[in-house]
Amino acid sequence: MRTITAFAALMATAAWTAQALAQQAGEQADVAAEEVGETIVITGTRISRPELDFANPVTTLSSEAIAQSGKTNIADFLAQSPALLGSQTGSLTGGSETEFGEAGLNLLDLRNLGTDRTLVLVDGRRHVSALAGSAAVDINTIPTDLIEAVDVLTGGASAIYGADGVSGVVNFRLKRDFEGITARGQIGISQRGDGGNRYGAITAGKNFAEGRGNIAAAYEYNRDDRLNELQRSRLTNPRATWLFRNQDDIPDDPNIPDYVPYNDARYADSARMGAVDVDFDFAADFEGNGRVYDRGFVLEESGGYTQGGSSTPIDGYQGDLFPGLERHLVNVLGRYEFSEAFTLFAEGKYVRTKAWTQQQPTFDFYLFQTDENPFMPQSIRDAIIPGAAAEAYEDSEMPDGVWVTRDNFDLGINFEENRRETLRGVLGASGKFSEHLKYEVSYVYGQTKTRTYSQGNRLEAEWQAAIDVVSDPETGAPICRTMLDPENPFPNCVPFNIFGEYLSDPAAIGFVTADSLSRATVTQHVVSGSISGDTGTFLELPGGPVGFAVGAEYRKEKSTFDPDPIIRDGLTWYGAIQPSRGSFDVKEVFAEINVPLLKDVPGAHLLSFGGAIRLSDYSTVGSTTTWKVDGVYAPVRDVSFRATYSQAVRAPNIAELFAPESSSFNFIVDPCDTQELNRGASTRAANCAAILEPLGVDPETFSPSSDPSSSLYTEGLSGGNPDLREETAKTWTAGVVLRPRFLPGFSLTADWYDIKIKDAINTPQAEELAEVCVDQPTIDNPYCPAITRDPATGFITGFTSRPDNVAQFRTAGLDVTLAYRIPTDTAGTFSLSLSGNYLDRLEFVATPGAEIDVDRDEAYAPRYSATLDLVWEKGPLTIAYGISWFDKTRRFTIEDVRGDPDIVDPKYLWIKEKWEHEVQVSYDVGERFRLYGGVNNLFDEKPAFNYTSYPVSAMGRYFYMGATVSF
Repeated sequence: MRTITAFAALMATAAWTAQALAQQAGEQADVAAEEVGETIVITGTRISRPELDFANPVTTLSSEAIAQSGKTNIADFLAQSPALLGSQTGSLTGGSETEFGEAGLNLLDLRNLGTDRTLVLVDGRRHVSALAGSAAVDINTIPTDLIEAVDVLTGGASAIYGADGVSGVVNFRLKRDFEGITARGQIGISQRGDGGNRYGAITAGKNFAEGRGNIAAAYEYNRDDRLNELQRSRLTNPRATWLFRNQDDIPDDPNIPDYVPYNDARYADSARMGAVDVDFDFAADFEGNGRVYDRGFVLEESGGYTQGGSSTPIDGYQGDLFPGLERHLVNVLGRYEFSEAFTLFAEGKYVRTKAWTQQQPTFDFYLFQTDENPFMPQSIRDAIIPGAAAEAYEDSEMPDGVWVTRDNFDLGINFEENRRETLRGVLGASGKFSEHLKYEVSYVYGQTKTRTYSQGNRLEAEWQAAIDVVSDPETGAPICRTMLDPENPFPNCVPFNIFGEYLSDPAAIGFVTADSLSRATVTQHVVSGSISGDTGTFLELPGGPVGFAVGAEYRKEKSTFDPDPIIRDGLTWYGAIQPSRGSFDVKEVFAEINVPLLKDVPGAHLLSFGGAIRLSDYSTVGSTTTWKVDGVYAPVRDVSFRATYSQAVRAPNIAELFAPESSSFNFIVDPCDTQELNRGASTRAANCAAILEPLGVDPETFSPSSDPSSSLYTEGLSGGNPDLREETAKTWTAGVVLRPRFLPGFSLTADWYDIKIKDAINTPQAEELAEVCVDQPTIDNPYCPAITRDPATGFITGFTSRPDNVAQFRTAGLDVTLAYRIPTDTAGTFSLSLSGNYLDRLEFVATPGAEIDVDRDEAYAPRYSATLDLVWEKGPLTIAYGISWFDKTRRFTIEDVRGDPDIVDPKYLWIKEKWEHEVQVSYDVGERFRLYGGVNNLFDEKPAFNYTSYPVSAMGRYFYMGATVSF
């Protein structure tokens, strides 16, 4: 019998599985597998067995399905799967959507429980992360053309693979024993002539030593062009439409919608050339060039927006819709079978990715400019009110001047480029001690180095010096005021003109900006060994011998982040990010068993149960235990029932534990604002009163959004928590598999899943931090001390965000897969494949006893979702048609609508369904050459209004064509 290594990709003789569904394999393969009794090793177990004996539901996406999608980045394909809808891909990886250093990362999010709770494997082995401090794997490092199939597994994964898989596992199975040469090239472009893609891949392999050895090498190149928000007219003024406070509903009338659509939206009293306030009433009077300022139609109670006028349009502020992305991937795989007892295998991978994206400009509120500034237009100088500044600042020594609020596009828009290099190597051996006992040992090394180039960082001290301009006493030329100081700290200061746009000397921009280079490294070592087999004739039950596997594993993870000195020292516009270091190791032992009680007897075509356990010892959180039990019962061959129950753990990652406190700026809408009081938990109003009344602030009139002196842009701190402990998940699944003999080629699986995570690690962002503080049963909770308020006004002035083991997550739903393959004698072969999900619940509880936050029906968490693939093959011609769909989702949270029933016209309560169609036609020219072409987003579906990339991206209709050749 041939040796089959752990998690092998070859499934040709396997029973009907989800992979067979996606690949449209015939029922004959299933029958053959059962007749010969061949067993294989599959995702989610180390015990060789027929795949239908496995209790865990596995959804498999085949290489054929990937190719027929026309997507050259596997992450974009996977994000359409119902189980992975919330993944960070595409439009979520560019522009202002990304955090520092994360542009271009593609991270999978299984079941909407977070990217750090999704375990990504390659051939059943761990893969190094690309994000400092995290275990999340960048899917850009996975070669698309080398994939045989992708398995998505829910339940029981931690007992088999270890931590991080509390929501499940995504396992990439690569092609093996490759013989010959194949090459593929593809180009694509949007209907609007942008968003170009170039892709090329070549794989070559050779068997030798009469098939006992194989070596293969693969190279892949992919490049996606950057797409900016301004390249889509429906996202730009005046067409762009957003929801703002209904100006015909102030004060509130319960019979009139609170929010209605407005176009040509702008940031009130701010301008690209400067908005000048001469009387210090927080309302602009002049444009920076001296013309009278047109405030447009001010949208009151909307957080500082206006319609039309001189203010800065909000379009373009987000930056890019998609980042530019370039990938080079090199993979080498080899094996040599010295004997049945010893096969040596090795893998090597090098990946270089570059992602670049434009984000947003810097901006300033209420810069004080004295009347000494020679750049100030005369019309503004003439309107200055003597003594007004001194009165506003309550300082009699304050010189006369004005306030300038400005969006600094002419200073350069922040631009970030991330270069990542990933190395991964696998060295191992496997073999058989006997027909009933085999082993495998392996060592995995992985390293990712990231260099983050940030272009145009604004240096704050230099900026303040450059805009404080006076006339040179000798020449009358504009100079920085600091040049008159004998101890001038900025001898090279070049004055910057903020009264207008694109008027400054390029040298001034060079003086106030600087590029930065930050570095990060993530390193992983994994040593594992296992013995698996069965009891053979020594202990054979009516269903067959007992299968088992035992083993041990050692893993060490290390992460470092070194920001550029100007970022580390807080010299830039966006605060200080501190260097970080952290590492941990874990020693584990594991065991697994499969007990086949009955087989091929009346009333029991199959009856088996099994279990697994893993004992772990972390250098950080100490000892943990994960386990699972499962069972399969098939009363007849056509129907089988399966179920699992498991406990999984996730140890905190390096960033959650060891990240130092760093400063950052975030927008915070105060949940205690009178306009927000009815949009949270039932306890919000009482809790806000408990916070504000001791400060002498009336909670019934408290409205920072209506007070120009308040700022929603707040500086705070974020960091790790070394006292974190592991989070624990209880998961169960139950399902049925139908393979009726009277309907050859048909298969249906339906599986219910339920995941509950307690002591969950929650790191709220600034806005969420403010909300969960007042949405708990009382203000005596871990979140309220993290919010700082001005003791005089009650306004939020700071925050401290850190992770804690205080939350709970719960999700449950139904996965359904259906496949039907119909071969005909004259009309060709028809195949149908459907993957669907019903989301029964998705809930979050911030602290024990708090109200449940229901996230179902919100963005990327629709109640119903599905993908459908229809394929027709006749001779050399193949036509594939695909549909990606999910149900409508809420535009507002349940809490928003419950507290404010007239929030909008009912027709705006829900965001439209996603309907995305794609078609591909391919033709085989002989046996070696294939031409193909297709269209994605066939009907040019567009994002919903008030959104830039949801429920579909703004890329629009997309054309591609390509060719493959093999020898």
